[in-house]
Amino acid sequence: MMNLHWSDAVGLLGVVLILLAYYLLQSGRMRGNALPHQLLNAIGAILILVSLLYEFNLSAFLMELAWLLLSIYGIVRSRRRSV
Repeated sequence: MMNLHWSDAVGLLGVVLILLAYYLLQSGRMRGNALPHQLLNAIGAILILVSLLYEFNLSAFLMELAWLLLSIYGIVRSRRRSV
């Protein structure tokens, strides 16, 4: 049986959150500029980045960092428009 390190479990949870956000977007149950969608992406990226600190992979780290920064940009942009 495979032993799952806690950092792997955290990373897998991050993947689930990002895939859930994408599924909800594609199924029309959530808008791409909705705060819950952006938060699912941001939290998912953070969790994957945490897991990458224990098993580093530069290309995956850069991808998730970009995903997080774009999610933060979307959150800030949405909040500015609603004020």
